Amino acid sequence: MAKITASEVNKLRQSTGAGMMDCKNALVEADGDFDKAIDILRKKGQKVAANRADRDSSEGAVIAFVNSDNTKGAIISLNCETDFVAKNDAFVALATEFAEIAVNYTSKEEFLNAPFGTMTVAEKLIEQTGVIGEKLEIGAFECISGAFVGSYIHAGNKIAAVTALSANVKGADVVAKDVSMQAAAMGASILSYKDFDPAFVANETEARIAVIEKENEEFKRLGKTLKNIPTFISRSQLTPEILAQAEEQVKAELKAEGKPEAIWDRILPGKVERFIADNTTLDQEQCLLDQNFIKDDKINVAQYVATLGDVKVTDFKRVSLA
Repeated sequence: MAKITASEVNKLRQSTGAGMMDCKNALVEADGDFDKAIDILRKKGQKVAANRADRDSSEGAVIAFVNSDNTKGAIISLNCETDFVAKNDAFVALATEFAEIAVNYTSKEEFLNAPFGTMTVAEKLIEQTGVIGEKLEIGAFECISGAFVGSYIHAGNKIAAVTALSANVKGADVVAKDVSMQAAAMGASILSYKDFDPAFVANETEARIAVIEKENEEFKRLGKTLKNIPTFISRSQLTPEILAQAEEQVKAELKAEGKPEAIWDRILPGKVERFIADNTTLDQEQCLLDQNFIKDDKINVAQYVATLGDVKVTDFKRVSLA
């Protein structure tokens, strides 16, 4: 039997991340053969992975990474079973290593088959399942490319976003990070209301009205103030004709209030803007460019991006464990 030294155990530990005793036992079983010891640990991981295949892996770390020239970005979630493991520095470091590899691939399948040292990413997941003792898997995989790509990871590594801009100009780094922060914080799912499927908007409008009507029945029974029932919920529904009708209604209200026509032009824009705001709640929830900018709610995200000049957001991705 080969004599196993502390330095050999430490070398195996540094290579695999396994515990000291696991490394020592693997080296003893392998009679000091380093590669065989790694294989033993890998097989242990396979066994643990098989035993825990049906476990829920809803915890983990979400990491975004952008390449050195800021033209590609990726987000991955490394999922595990418990928050205790998810907060471990070594686990977050592993997730970061995975993200650095992911930025070079365009699909989850390619990424899982990508090399990670002497093994693939998929094999590394199995190995670390044996080391950590919990089911590990890549949950989300998202990637984008553009003239300039920036990223943001929310504190705690539970949410991350990446944003691509149409040009690499001065200030692009700040704007791309701010827009990524907006996406992470406010949960946008598409770029603009222009990207909505009309059928989706129609169904969502009907569903929301039904919910409010039901709530109002209870409020009426309790003697509470009833909620306003919206006619529209997206800018995509506000045709020029509808906006013209809204303006005429405002004029009628101003006339009924006895406001001089000479000052209507100063009042109308604000009233119409309020009408639009009240009837675009879906856009505020889901459309990144149409949301109020979190650092200045007097403008929307599109207006903030426009401060760079002729620059547009071309794509974004958001990943959350929630």
